[in-house]
Amino acid sequence: MSAHTPSAPPRRGSLLRTIKAVAWSFVGIRKNSEYQEDLGKLNPLHIIVVALAGVALFVGGLIALVNWVAK
Repeated sequence: MSAHTPSAPPRRGSLLRTIKAVAWSFVGIRKNSEYQEDLGKLNPLHIIVVALAGVALFVGGLIALVNWVAK
């Protein structure tokens, strides 16, 4: 009989919580207690996707601002 090892519980984090965590990370202000809580609840893949989208929006906004100012 094979030994069955219990798998890790699924991470349950909302999209809004992920966006909030990434936004605070961009700013660089974060409470350690909230950081530790997010480590257990948020999916790393979701964080990466939201961070890449945030970077794309930020760069797009900067490009639009420069084009608007340069006109």
